[in-house]
Amino acid sequence: MRESLSQLTTIEVSWPDPEVAVATLNRPDRLNSMTDVMFGELETLARAVSDDDVARVLVITGAGRAFCAGFDLEAAATLPDMAPLEFLDLQERAARSLAALRMMRQPVIAAINGAAAGGGLSLALTCDIRLGSPAAKFNAAFVKIGLSAGDLGASWFLPRIVGPGVSAEFVYTGRTMGADEAFRVGLLNSLHEDVVAAALTLADQIRANSPGGVQLSKRALHANQEISSYAAALELENRGQALLSQGDDMSEALLAIRDKRAPKFTGR
Repeated sequence: MRESLSQLTTIEVSWPDPEVAVATLNRPDRLNSMTDVMFGELETLARAVSDDDVARVLVITGAGRAFCAGFDLEAAATLPDMAPLEFLDLQERAARSLAALRMMRQPVIAAINGAAAGGGLSLALTCDIRLGSPAAKFNAAFVKIGLSAGDLGASWFLPRIVGPGVSAEFVYTGRTMGADEAFRVGLLNSLHEDVVAAALTLADQIRANSPGGVQLSKRALHANQEISSYAAALELENRGQALLSQGDDMSEALLAIRDKRAPKFTGR
């Protein structure tokens, strides 16, 4: 699987640790803006890293001074000339790439080092955890170009993360939100001068735990954002706990507590 990642042209993937992959959007001259090629490569990235042999945690960041400036404006100039079905096809390919990241078993951390605008905002929202540098800033200015802020999942994620009122004011005005405000309203989990280093530290904390426990915790959190039934949430949680109790990691953790040592998780 790692071999396929070495062929990517808009994303550079590295492993600072054998169990942690860092994907750097690598179009710094264009503020890491998205193209049709990048959409396909984001989907390739998600599917390759989802292989348990590749990584336990994925970190996404941007090269240079931006995280991701959204769809490349040079390509966007041709959008009004597209037939509706042609535009829909492009939109669905873009949405599919972010959905693939959303559905990964492993946690995905966004290390937001600069501007996250348009589709870049949607990419940040798709990640499980968002860390920001003081240079991080966010914008969903679709209303300023005659489009809707309902793009690539943003209208679903934003109200769940920052609440409906903050979301409405932010997207209706099309204004830019700075790092301090983003942290205050919950769009960012935390702020760091070296945001990639902070993401790697967090990844170390995550991968110290049982792989199965983390993966089923992620599945439960995601699933219960999408269902409204308390009973269904309990059912999902109960199944997950029953499944994990039959693996090796729970027994190992209990033995480690008894022996006063760190557990050696295998994910089996």
